[in-house]
Amino acid sequence: MSHQLPDVQATKPDVSVGLSQVGVTGVEKLVKVARDGKRPLVLMAEFEVFVDLPGGRKGIDMSRNMQVVDEILEDAVSEPTYRVEDLCGQAAERLLAKHDYTSTAEVRMTADLILREDTPASELQTQSTAKIIASATATEEGTREEIGAEVVGMTVCPCSQGMSASRARDVMQDLDVDEETIDEFLEKVPQPGHSQRGHATLTITSDGSPDVDLIDVIDIARDSMSARIYNLAKRPDEDHMTYHAHANAKFVEDCVRSLAEMTVEKFDHLADNAVVHMKQSNDESIHQHNAHAEREVTMQQLRSEMRR
Repeated sequence: MSHQLPDVQATKPDVSVGLSQVGVTGVEKLVKVARDGKRPLVLMAEFEVFVDLPGGRKGIDMSRNMQVVDEILEDAVSEPTYRVEDLCGQAAERLLAKHDYTSTAEVRMTADLILREDTPASELQTQSTAKIIASATATEEGTREEIGAEVVGMTVCPCSQGMSASRARDVMQDLDVDEETIDEFLEKVPQPGHSQRGHATLTITSDGSPDVDLIDVIDIARDSMSARIYNLAKRPDEDHMTYHAHANAKFVEDCVRSLAEMTVEKFDHLADNAVVHMKQSNDESIHQHNAHAEREVTMQQLRSEMRR
């Protein structure tokens, strides 16, 4: 004798409080990213999937969420996608359609992207890693999609470098070196400053799919710091990175402003209501704490501030 299983999730909760995000995290899937004329990239991606929940319903249909995620992402494995943010958007829209009690559905994805490149001086082939960040939020008004990346680089503190330059000037003056020579030397030989590993994050969100190339985002993020870093480094490469980092010393605040400047220059075609999220976090070498700077702003506001 069969019996109907109760739908406990649909019952009224003891406390009638609505929830903005209910769903699943840590969902791992293989995703293929198509490339023109090349074999697709295969990413091990991690997803978070959420819907909102009204106060009159006890829970969401968790298995339905997982079913939709499986359907969408299994399709993506068999049919490579060019834009991972679109994949998130499709999943969010289908989630919204399948849940008659929700008004918002959100899908987030992160994955490590391996990039092949040459070292800056010895020109040996190596690999670097960037963390892809993609998400989408679907409502009855439409879908907003986000694409971006987090990368690692190197920064040098201008303050400590300035103190080193002052010390070098004092020593050369004591050695009776003339001021013109001192100035020329300090201009050509950047002085020591404490350095740190920096983490730059740049994402762009807009209505529909942002017209943004992920590799451009990664390049902007890597170039926003004092210098790029490389997994493989022979002595000429180490010298190259050290020199260029010290010749381009930046505070954590400078890094975020560099992100802003390059974003406006590269993505000026984006609509005014596109949102740019810029973040820099530095693992300080001479302190136990880290330095942090961040800004989330519309393209309209960012353009306005850049014109001042």
